[in-house]
Amino acid sequence: MNINATLLAQTIMFALFVWFCMKFVWTPIMAALEQRKKLIADGLADADRAKHDLELASKRSAEILREAKEKAGEIISNSEKRAGEIVEEAKVQAKAEGDRIVAGAKAEIDQEVFRAKEQLRTQVSAIALAGAAKILGREIDAKAHNDLLDKLVAEI
Repeated sequence: MNINATLLAQTIMFALFVWFCMKFVWTPIMAALEQRKKLIADGLADADRAKHDLELASKRSAEILREAKEKAGEIISNSEKRAGEIVEEAKVQAKAEGDRIVAGAKAEIDQEVFRAKEQLRTQVSAIALAGAAKILGREIDAKAHNDLLDKLVAEI
């Protein structure tokens, strides 16, 4: 075989091989590489978006936490204020109840004093009648001398 013919045949076969590779092998490989390149680019873009979303979520959570702390502080101050108001209301009610009880006790004492005075007046008038009866030597009729006894009781 002639070296020129072999070289020519190898060149033709190489050209056919290159054409075959360009037509049937290179295209799917390039398509796969492009698809892989697009997939990697989309993954990086998604990662950047996720990072940005994470930063936004972190800022939002910090804001929500700050608002929650403020609201908790406000609720605590309101509850302390309300507790103070309840204590003051209880003090006022206790004072009013105490005053009412004292007034009731004073009224009851006044009634007892009045009853005691009436009993004393009755007893004194009975003793005075008994003493007068002994002095006069006879019994005094209480019904007959009712006006006189009423005056005597009023004076006592």
